[in-house]
Amino acid sequence: MKRRLKEKHQCSSTEEEGEASGISGDITCAETESLKRAESLPAMMLNSSFEEFTPDISAEGDDESYSFQCSGPGLYQCSVTGLLFDMEGEGDVVYRLVPWNRRLLAPHHKKPAGPLFDIKCVQQCVRQLHLPHCEIRSTGGGHFLSVAHVNDEAVEFIGPHQTTETHLVINISGFSAFGNVKDEDAPPEPVRALVLLFYRPPADPDPESLLNVLLLPRNVPLRDVLRTRKKLVGDETYIETSPHCKLIPGQVYTLSTCPEDHSLLVQPTEAEFDSDNYDDYFPSFQVSWETRLKHVKLVLRDSDGSHSAWERRVCLWSSGGKRWCGPSPLNVASNQRLLDVRSSFIDGISGPVLKSLLDKLFEKRVMSDSERESADETQNKRDKARLVVDTVRRKGEAASSEMIELLCELDPFLCEHLELT
Repeated sequence: MKRRLKEKHQCSSTEEEGEASGISGDITCAETESLKRAESLPAMMLNSSFEEFTPDISAEGDDESYSFQCSGPGLYQCSVTGLLFDMEGEGDVVYRLVPWNRRLLAPHHKKPAGPLFDIKCVQQCVRQLHLPHCEIRSTGGGHFLSVAHVNDEAVEFIGPHQTTETHLVINISGFSAFGNVKDEDAPPEPVRALVLLFYRPPADPDPESLLNVLLLPRNVPLRDVLRTRKKLVGDETYIETSPHCKLIPGQVYTLSTCPEDHSLLVQPTEAEFDSDNYDDYFPSFQVSWETRLKHVKLVLRDSDGSHSAWERRVCLWSSGGKRWCGPSPLNVASNQRLLDVRSSFIDGISGPVLKSLLDKLFEKRVMSDSERESADETQNKRDKARLVVDTVRRKGEAASSEMIELLCELDPFLCEHLELT
């Protein structure tokens, strides 16, 4: 598990003290000294410093679980899900995404407003939990949020101790599943959203290309979307582009293309933005064509065409026409590829191969003298492998690509097993 200390600055936050309208539950608000530690957090808007960590990821069939070991009190943010854990002391936290049971929410006139996380900590040392939301507080959307605590077939609703620009903060005393919910009758104010693109190139003898366009709330974990799409669809390419926009829940949108001619077909002609979609990631629009295109321009507008919510020029082919501009399935970039196989790499690499890999990374100047010395001083093979993969992955695409290439040279069988070839 890789950790980085982050210090960010507060813009604004509000104390709700569990008094939000229509929220039930007996959770009391405790003092939050750990929320007074830092300076700047544009993404979080908290008066806190926090350590960002990359969790260990374990796969069991179709499910994935995340875990991290906390060495002491503090605030820790998961780089995959955006969750923050305010820890009282040392402990092990294990968490995973689970589907919502809307039948439990319906009698209370609530709907999902975020993923549902099943969280466990044997030491019971999580003091507060920060769940990411996608509301825009300046429009008043945060006033209609609460947190559902789901345990078996029971649910209670916890009023937020604090609402920041991006997270709901709650005090917790027990564990099971937690997720943001919103009043069904909340006014339809804009929320932060994502437009995600998945491309299926033509395959002989079918000349048709297909671009799936997903409209999703911003607090969905991208990794879960990619993993679910691969399970549902199989071979398709996630096209990395700027996905951020603001959409209105329940609003009808249209998608247009440029060139706007009969060679490109957009289906359906309009689609409603479903802001509580956190379990199934189906496309809102599909764009199909049979001619070869290098680029396509997409414009998402509200139904009357008066407002453009999102507009991008999307690259489909590289200039040479020999490879796709977008990464292959689940491989947004080489550093993401390393994250995807991180746990299997740590378990699977042998000591001699790890030593040779470390030598070559140093020779290629991917790792510095101090990083090499730190790795050499680490005696445990798993800890050393963890240090190497996280150090390189944090350096970005070029360094991660170099490591993958070197690993494939040193141990082609392991790379084949990790699906890195």
